[in-house]
Order: sequence, then structure tokens, then C-alpha cells
Amino acid sequence: MQSVGGGGGGGGGGGSAPKPRALFGGALSAAVPLGATDISELREIPDNQEVFAHPHTDQSLIVELLEYQAQVADEDAARYHFEDLAGGNEALEPGAFEVSGVAALPRADLSLAECGCAWTLTGTQRVSKFNEEARNTVAVHLGLLRLPQFSTDVLVTFNDPQSISPDSSSASALETHREPWTPQDFQRLLRTLTLHDPGLFG
Repeated sequence: MQSVGGGGGGGGGGGSAPKPRALFGGALSAAVPLGATDISELREIPDNQEVFAHPHTDQSLIVELLEYQAQVADEDAARYHFEDLAGGNEALEPGAFEVSGVAALPRADLSLAECGCAWTLTGTQRVSKFNEEARNTVAVHLGLLRLPQFSTDVLVTFNDPQSISPDSSSASALETHREPWTPQDFQRLLRTLTLHDPGLFG
């Protein structure tokens, strides 16, 4: 069971930048938005994930440690993980997901010095929640940090619902869209991700 250090703090005002927050028991850290809800305190999540939810919207930020896919070329790896994610969301049928852009991230922009290469992807997926019939359109911002020396792909995902079906259980969350997270929050988390203990990777 993972213990996540440093409490979330209560939504600090004035748009102050978040301080780095311990992830995976302190083996990693990153600037998680202030006031984020640590989902592991509400329900069990896989040991290879850290999941944070916005307190007032259906937005979520996920940091995930995945097996390095050596057979996938670096420039194709972000799309590979995006399609894998779409499969997990049952959004694989034609028209259910779309990639709008893939870009390389300069290593100089990253705190993760061990990173071999980094990519960002933006796209959309039409997903249902809790196996509901209603499908919601979710903008997906995906960051991939490749660590071949640790046989690990680090995936950072920002799920940002764009249009919610009125039949979805998420519909009520849209009515309180107070200070939603932005792609800048996602970029900050991605760029501040720092490794403190390589033992995390076994």
C-alpha cells in the first residue's frame, strides 16, 4: 500500500504555485495542484499509480509507472500508450478517440534528469463512467517520460472532461466549475517530476 507524503493543503488562494508533493512513498515528487484529492485515501488504487482528483470538477491527474515498451519507437510511444488507455476506457471503436498532436519535450525542460526522452500528446476520448450508457467527451493530455535504464515508461495523464452527457453521473460536477485545472497544471506536474529513489523501479 503506498503512502503519499505531504497533505494536499486546502486550495490555497492567490494562485500560488504548488510545492512538490511526495509520490510513491517519496521515491518521486512533483508539483501537484493545491487542494487535489488523493484518491488512494478514498479507495484502493494499483501500486503503480498515483491518482489525484479535482475537488469540484471531474478532472483527474494520474502518474503511472508502466513497463518500458522496447519494441515501440520513441516517437510512437505516446500514441501507443494513448491507444492502450482508450482500450481500458472502452473507447476503441471508430470515432471514439482522436489524437490531435504529438510533440517531443526538450529534456532541458524536465526535472527528471534520468529521462531518456519525453513526449506529450493531446487527444480526445469518448468514455463512459461506471459502465453507464452515456458517453462523455474527455480531452486527454498525456506526458510520457521514457526510462529504458529502469525498464520503465512514466505516464502522466490529465483527463479534462469537455462535454458531459446529461445522463451521466458526472453531470452535477460541471455545475460547480470553480477554478478548474488547466493544461499548465499538467505541464507543471510533468516538468517538476523528480526521482529521489531509483529503488522504486526494483
